[in-house]
Amino acid sequence: MRKRAVIVANDLSIGYHSGKKKTLVHSDINLTLYTGELTSLLGANGTGKSTLLRTLSGSQPALSGRLLLNDKPVSSFSEKEKSKSIGVVLTDKTRAGGLTVYELVALGRQPHTGFFGRLRKKDHKIIKEALDWVGIRHKASSYTAELSDGERQKVMIAKALVQECPLIILDEPTAFLDAVSRIEIMTMLHKLAAEQNKAILLSTHDIEQALVLSDRLWLLSKENGLESGVTEDIISSKKMERLFPNDKIKFDYDHGVYYPLVQSERKINVICDDRTTLHWVINAFNRNGYACIINEDKNDFPLLIINKSRDYSLISKGDNQNFTTFEELLDYITAQE
Repeated sequence: MRKRAVIVANDLSIGYHSGKKKTLVHSDINLTLYTGELTSLLGANGTGKSTLLRTLSGSQPALSGRLLLNDKPVSSFSEKEKSKSIGVVLTDKTRAGGLTVYELVALGRQPHTGFFGRLRKKDHKIIKEALDWVGIRHKASSYTAELSDGERQKVMIAKALVQECPLIILDEPTAFLDAVSRIEIMTMLHKLAAEQNKAILLSTHDIEQALVLSDRLWLLSKENGLESGVTEDIISSKKMERLFPNDKIKFDYDHGVYYPLVQSERKINVICDDRTTLHWVINAFNRNGYACIINEDKNDFPLLIINKSRDYSLISKGDNQNFTTFEELLDYITAQE
């Protein structure tokens, strides 16, 4: 299915008006949001992610620049036109606990149901299909207050789905969810973008899932503004380190995670050919205040050799100790301090 640009911004400036005072958050933003793609907006707190999402959804005016939705200025859309073009799912927990799941999702049909809001046969069909799509139809008669956080988020996505809009914007949709629910929601959103040819934009702090499932990343920082690209292009260009400028934090490009940088005079040499084992050895020693020197035998520091059977041989000051678990190894190391 051919992708299409839903939103295009050129030289966009975002921020706030407070009386006659104008507060600029970001300027010179250029971006394109495509159908058929899941795009994740990443950035530290306070960098303007929510301001950008509100501007793109038309709920907050841009300070300057050009912002087009389906080739038409966002500022020219009526509220009804916007609700037919953009579905918005906020991070706030819904307060519609007295409504059933079906009733809450049905509210998403308001842009299509006319003045009296009566649901026709077509509307009911669309609602049921949306409930099926997010896997929550078996809860249709349940009250929203009875749902788990993950189920509630699925309901809000279904509510956006029944609006039948080409663009869905979500503000931290996995913020309150456990690990399994986060993966389920992100997987569902990626599938939704691909199979229904929708443009889906979300902000998230769940960087691990964003790297796995996002077709495109938007990196927003005070220092570099907005940088965008296909996920693997962002990774290969080493831009992730610029997302959180901090000399005590590094990005692990092999594993797609941030980790604290250990600067310690306590060092250990590690000889290991297995990348997975090596990763967790480094993790264990970094956590215990050791910096690791990888695959170099330097006589100044203890030498840890890991063989293919994952046995650990520690050579220090002529003493050779053998271990079969991390626990044994770490207990020995800490006992020598």
